Amino acid sequence: MKFELPGNPDYGSLTVHLQPDEVFLAEAGAMAWMSSQTEVKTKLMGGMVQALVRKVTGGESLFAGEYSHPTGGTISFSPAVPGSVVHQKLDGSSLILTASSFLACTPDIELKMKFGGLKALFSGEGAFQIECSGTGDLFFNSFGAIVEKEIDGSFTVDTGHVVAWEPSLEYTIGGMGGLKSTLLSGEGLVMNFSGRGKIYLQTRTLGGLAGWLTPFPRG
Repeated sequence: MKFELPGNPDYGSLTVHLQPDEVFLAEAGAMAWMSSQTEVKTKLMGGMVQALVRKVTGGESLFAGEYSHPTGGTISFSPAVPGSVVHQKLDGSSLILTASSFLACTPDIELKMKFGGLKALFSGEGAFQIECSGTGDLFFNSFGAIVEKEIDGSFTVDTGHVVAWEPSLEYTIGGMGGLKSTLLSGEGLVMNFSGRGKIYLQTRTLGGLAGWLTPFPRG
């Protein structure tokens, strides 16, 4: 399989060139265009229980599209929000994604739900994350540009800016100092990471955009 990421970093998309009968999986509804005679099947990601949990609590679709072409073809996928599309090659390793950042993967990537705790439910990122593991190609997307940071120690980030991180990192969710600081600072909850590993951040948040637009609509 060959792929391209046209439009990065502002309006990233994913174009995949499939070999004959090669299979590729993508988030339902992400397909933008494809070669004629492309075969599409619907696949439950992670089994019925995992898929239902992901749909209800993780923000991801219950189904994924399984794409193949008998003689080889091209498919393009576009995320729902403008920003970057990131490719991560997994070689028996894992990566944890926040809700709604999964875009596509090769069939050997396994998706599992991880419970983030009750605080995560109110953090704006959802109570569950998706743990992606195996050997293959993983693609995920951000709102805005992606910033990659290597952490060795501790690191604090607003919950809305977190896209993905390596499982070697541990985290807790808390406020900005005391209750007064949390309520009045406008920052809400933050994720306090510790350990050594890589984290992927997005430069914009949908919550921030929604808040900025609130004064403008007119009934």
